[in-house]
Amino acid sequence: MGELRKDPILGRWVIISTERSKRPDSFVKEKEKTEDDKDKCPFCEGREKMTPPEIYSLRVPNTKPDEPGWRVRVVPNKFPALNTETELEKRGYGVHDMMTSFGTHEVIIETPDHDRDIKDQTIDEISDVIRVLQYRVEELQKDERFRYILIFKNKGKEAGASIRHPHYQIIGLPITPKRVREELHGAEVYFKLKERCIFCDLIEQEKSWGERIIYENDGFISFCPYASRFPFEVWILPKDHSIDF
Repeated sequence: MGELRKDPILGRWVIISTERSKRPDSFVKEKEKTEDDKDKCPFCEGREKMTPPEIYSLRVPNTKPDEPGWRVRVVPNKFPALNTETELEKRGYGVHDMMTSFGTHEVIIETPDHDRDIKDQTIDEISDVIRVLQYRVEELQKDERFRYILIFKNKGKEAGASIRHPHYQIIGLPITPKRVREELHGAEVYFKLKERCIFCDLIEQEKSWGERIIYENDGFISFCPYASRFPFEVWILPKDHSIDF
């Protein structure tokens, strides 16, 4: 059983998860890790029984859950960092604060094709994935115990991916991550100072400079931020002043 622990100095919450140590590549020496084991991949079509029962899927008509015939498939993470079956409880021990590992951890399998990365997918296929991500976020938002919902994707061993098959992950958290709280605070301070939205101002300034813009259309703009934290960092912002998509 895992738990969330709060760093008493930095104020950030850390997930302590015993289940994550059971992943296929945990404690395996680098030279012993397989680059790709397509023949045993649990995310490939036809191996649906190798994952927990699906939560949701886009399917060919007249096909049944947990059988072949899906386009996008959502399943619980087999080695979850958090668990909805855990009661949300908070406790303190001296200077230390902790809470039980309540939350959710889902896997969105983008495609039945093991080798079909996003660069190979059609617009319709990518749109299907985004619609499924949107649907799952909307469903999780109905649970008031979740304070923050995170969508992420690991690509390659260096990023922490234990399975090569293209997939996203969604984590529903009972806390707001420290970095997100810092971003919200920074936006609030800017608004109090100038009575304007920092993100709207960023869009206008990047458009006027035109140096870091990658692409834009009627709804969105993408650019490299002025103070990038790492190479190839890209921001995608909606042009409409809205709190979410």
